Amino acid sequence: MPGITDLALLISSMRPNLVEGTFVYCSVPATTLADYLHLKPIGLFQEKEGLTLIVPLEAARQAGLPTEPAMRMITLDVHSSLEAVGLTAAFATALGSNGISANVVAAYYHDHIFVPAADAERAVAVLRALSAAQDLP
Repeated sequence: MPGITDLALLISSMRPNLVEGTFVYCSVPATTLADYLHLKPIGLFQEKEGLTLIVPLEAARQAGLPTEPAMRMITLDVHSSLEAVGLTAAFATALGSNGISANVVAAYYHDHIFVPAADAERAVAVLRALSAAQDLP
């Protein structure tokens, strides 16, 4: 089943879900991925400077990796198409207007937004308000 591309439908049905746990972004040498798989990264990205891992905070702490800034993950429970236009801009604008930074990971089925842990509940409220406003005539 293909993902949704209609922006109004995406926003009105995005259902932000605050995922359990706290996460951190870490950079490790690209040649050592196998050494870090035991940390159970939920995301990784190869950059020219190294390999970025998104790992549970406690796993990073135990491995002696940086544990700041602590982030929470909000998953938008709508199957958004990778070709959808405007969803990231809409939620990033809403969060930014409320002083909340957003680090976005687009996966095949969903968008995942990493926000500072202290702002997580407020971010979910902002996203729910954005979604509810889209439902208005």
